[in-house]
Amino acid sequence: MASGASCTVNVTFTPSATGTRTGTLSVASDDPAGPLTVALTGTGGSAPVTNLAQGRPVTETSHTDVYGAGNAVDGNAGTYWESAGNAFPQSITVDLGSSVAVGRVVMKLPPSAAWGARTQTVAVLGSTDGTSYTTVSGAAPRAFDPATGNLATITFPATTRRYLRLTFTANTGWPAGQLSEFEVYAQ
Repeated sequence: MASGASCTVNVTFTPSATGTRTGTLSVASDDPAGPLTVALTGTGGSAPVTNLAQGRPVTETSHTDVYGAGNAVDGNAGTYWESAGNAFPQSITVDLGSSVAVGRVVMKLPPSAAWGARTQTVAVLGSTDGTSYTTVSGAAPRAFDPATGNLATITFPATTRRYLRLTFTANTGWPAGQLSEFEVYAQ
């Protein structure tokens, strides 16, 4: 570039993590003072939190009456899946469409106080092919209490799976697996 000439450079700085991030942009120059260096600063935001299971295909081992598995991925906490009664174990499986990183499951029951507090024993299993499943989080009592939103969150080390299955083996509130929303998140 000729002496005294100018040019415009547009730089997009997109931090990929939350908080303040800094960087530098250096432009080479024949100037004896060396390259031109410009400081960059930006504030990164959180990636949107997306429920990977909402609206995805879902299957079940059984259901009672009109309480089918589709209710658990419809985004409406007022509808629910309920398995056949007195017939544990029961499970519900969501197909995420492709293998993706997952690290958290949120299970919800209807928020109404008509649904009393209960504990359901639930395991999380995962698969990449829909045939062979391995344990992601072992069977454990999961407490649901309408006073705190009637939900239970299960976190586990990030794993890449296409299918996630919840297997219910006990419920202190009703003799069936029950779930109004089966939510899956990357973290």
